[in-house]
Amino acid sequence: MLNNRQKMIFNYIEQSGAVSREQIQEAVSKEFEKCSKVTILRDLDVLIAEGLISKTGTTKSALYALSIKNKLLSEVDVEAYFANDERKLENNRFNFEIMSHLSNLLTSKEQQEYAHLNEQYLKSRAEMSPTILRKEFERLTIELAWKSSKIEGNTYTLLDTERLLKDNVSADGKTEQETQMIINHKKALDYIIENTNEYKELTVRKIEELHRLLVEGLGVSYGVRQTLVGIVGTDYKPLDNEFQIKEALEQLVKLVNQTENPLEKALITVLMISYIQPFEDGNKRTSRILGNALLLANDYCPLSYKSVDEVEYKKGVILFYEQNNISYFKKLFLEQFEQAVKKYFE
Repeated sequence: MLNNRQKMIFNYIEQSGAVSREQIQEAVSKEFEKCSKVTILRDLDVLIAEGLISKTGTTKSALYALSIKNKLLSEVDVEAYFANDERKLENNRFNFEIMSHLSNLLTSKEQQEYAHLNEQYLKSRAEMSPTILRKEFERLTIELAWKSSKIEGNTYTLLDTERLLKDNVSADGKTEQETQMIINHKKALDYIIENTNEYKELTVRKIEELHRLLVEGLGVSYGVRQTLVGIVGTDYKPLDNEFQIKEALEQLVKLVNQTENPLEKALITVLMISYIQPFEDGNKRTSRILGNALLLANDYCPLSYKSVDEVEYKKGVILFYEQNNISYFKKLFLEQFEQAVKKYFE
């Protein structure tokens, strides 16, 4: 628990950016008397130990700023942030450093809470007959294929999607690409459900194979892209070098395989595949299905994203692109996990 002086120091650093000990002491002395150098240094050590700030430089020239971990997880006023079309980006290029900080994204309390929730899923699933279990996966597949495609601009309705996947009847007035996108989702979901154990250990090849299933027949090149890509709605510029893209994927695979908590594995994967943009198209679709593959491989409930608002989903992803902040997307992701447990396999 921080005392009032430590809170003031943190707020000052948050508002001012990188500052020296002298600047901090001068600001704090206006509110608190007898703030010696030793007292300020002790308070700064507390904030560093809590992971709230970081220190760079030697003692005399040291600067204190918000830690990357704090920036990663701190809450953001999303409405205010996106009200400004001229947003200031923390980094408009790919930040390789961010992967070294993608750990312990869930608090101990959150890990316990969601593990307990997942136990309900496992208990309900174990009590189901094979026929009912198959129907539940069919329902989840339809709803995920619909919503994941809708996030990408597909105009199929949920009823259209159900008719297509159950009766093989395409909807009137829809393009062949829209129809194929829905069908590809089912193929990819069927594959990860039937090959659950394959995703206990992730590889770049497995990511590429899943992407191939999702973009088949859509005129999209397979494998790591060799061209530039832009992203609508943001000035963030993904990597433009094939070798760097492959390096980023290798680092991601290593990170995911080292991460123990299944929800963190999936959360990291969904965001980082979107952030790396390794493919010409179909990146976010691949990220969502791959996230579910990791959840299923670790006996966790998969997500359908049925109730997520497409605009809010995109805001969560863009906030990570532009500020390397995971807080809003994490909130949406955990909400969807909770709803999936309560909606399916009951």
